[in-house]
Amino acid sequence: MRGRRAGAFALLVAALCPVDARAQDVGEAGQWTMPARDYAATRYSPLAQITVANAGRLRPVWTFSTGVLGGHEGQPLVVGHTLYVVTPYPNVLYAFDLTRSDYPLKWKYRPDVDPNAVGIACCDAINRGASYAEGKIVYNLLDGRTVAIDTATGRELWQTKIADLSQGETTPVAPFIVKRRVIVGASGGEFGIHGWVKGLDLRTGRLAWTAYNMGPDSEMLAWPGTMRSFYEKRKDVGVTTWPKDAWTHGGGPVWGWMSYDPRLDLVYYGVGNPGPYNPEQRPGDNKWTASVLARRPDDGALVWAYQFTPHDNWDYDANAEMILADLTVGGEQRNVLVHFDKNGFAYTLDRATGEVLVAEPFVHVNWATRVDRASGRPLVDSTKLTGASRGNVKDICPSLEGGKTPAAPAAYSARTGLFYVPTNNLCMDYEAVTATRIAGTPFIGASTPYHAGPGGGHMAAFIAWDASSGRKVWTIEEPYPVWSGVLVTAGNVVFYGTLDGWFKAVDATTGRPLWKFKVGSGVVGNPIAYTGPDGKQYVAVYAGIGGDWFLLAGDVRSDDPADVRPPADFMRDIARHTSQGGMVWLFGLGP
Repeated sequence: MRGRRAGAFALLVAALCPVDARAQDVGEAGQWTMPARDYAATRYSPLAQITVANAGRLRPVWTFSTGVLGGHEGQPLVVGHTLYVVTPYPNVLYAFDLTRSDYPLKWKYRPDVDPNAVGIACCDAINRGASYAEGKIVYNLLDGRTVAIDTATGRELWQTKIADLSQGETTPVAPFIVKRRVIVGASGGEFGIHGWVKGLDLRTGRLAWTAYNMGPDSEMLAWPGTMRSFYEKRKDVGVTTWPKDAWTHGGGPVWGWMSYDPRLDLVYYGVGNPGPYNPEQRPGDNKWTASVLARRPDDGALVWAYQFTPHDNWDYDANAEMILADLTVGGEQRNVLVHFDKNGFAYTLDRATGEVLVAEPFVHVNWATRVDRASGRPLVDSTKLTGASRGNVKDICPSLEGGKTPAAPAAYSARTGLFYVPTNNLCMDYEAVTATRIAGTPFIGASTPYHAGPGGGHMAAFIAWDASSGRKVWTIEEPYPVWSGVLVTAGNVVFYGTLDGWFKAVDATTGRPLWKFKVGSGVVGNPIAYTGPDGKQYVAVYAGIGGDWFLLAGDVRSDDPADVRPPADFMRDIARHTSQGGMVWLFGLGP
């Protein structure tokens, strides 16, 4: 896209061809118009100017303070030659003109967000980003509203209330747009919500459908003749795998990342934890929490589902990304979905049915010995089961932060055939207690202190993974948990950030370090790549430590003298390396 005339033409094409998913999926190589850049959720950029040979010449070219101290998750967007940035609460949207010197602000949209949402949000008042379609930037406000903003003027076009704060629902998830459907979900697994996804009309914001993740088939939109799950054939399992009425407040939030297969016409998303954390209060598999669901975007119909962690005892949400790829598995070419679950297993599934093709641990796992492919179920070590009657169960691996935090998406390069994954090396003790649900208040019931896992004290690793065989290809150990997302490019360079404030580039084939830069605050956001008006490749990322805020309490925060909480026990020295921030960084090649 070059100049205003080309930009206007591109918007005209988008308006005339709104239902062609492939057109939006391919886009222009130099843009980043949706959270993962493509519908397959690969976070792969086809740009190749930054290479293994020259990545050491990367330099910062521009920075911007968002004015917000907090966890800066999500990623910027680049549409045409405009950079869009969404902040954590109060969810300000900035638009910057990349065609002018110093990238000045084109406009700013500042919504009036209910401050009560901050006290209800589970894990910091974060926002996971926006999506672009048909001249609109669409994103969620923390207080349960979805808004659409005109890209030309910054004017609000519509807003729709989708969630209920009084029930503990908040909405940090990035909307996912397919065929004029804006698909959204809610957080609140720790508040005992009745988890759902909703489809809105892109043009008007009108609610088109609501599908629950637990409950009777009629509420889950699991119609006879449509469901074709590989393992589960029974009816109404969203009710029968729960105690009486427990599914009505059983959690099952949707706050992670989504993907879409245009050939199968299926949207894939992960479902979070069941509630409460004390599993003895909810005997049964608790379907479909800790699961992946595949739905049609037009009407929300459920086509298949697979549960990664039946009767979750450990808060192993399955909200992490579902990356779509075509791989050779067992000598046969398969259309697959690859998922790195909190429970520590990496899954390669048939994306038409949910059949498990490969399931191997990608971190240290001791709660289960393996996943049985015939049944799809993990073989659980009974000594690691939790519950109020079991007292304090020691040394469960991974911790409830997961083998990978679902908020930090992996990336895939078809060029190398490898997946690039930020991982945690944390274990936990787990002491469950009986919990009582009061709407809009925490419904948890467990104490879960962490400690470093085996292997010499490092709390994380950045790895390359072969999903065809289920094995690590290379590993970079990191001293602190890696909670940033990943970018991989056609230049064979992988980018990721660290909690102690480094932004790094490594060789996608070997893992060899190429470059790093201190960005001032821990990175929990996701890098992107784009082409500037000068035809050059740039990389953008947020810096702003946060996320599971209660873990990062105390001395990484300096703006509140009343906050005298101690630092987290498992990384007491993190404030020697970073503190809160809120910056946008752009990097390009120097001389």
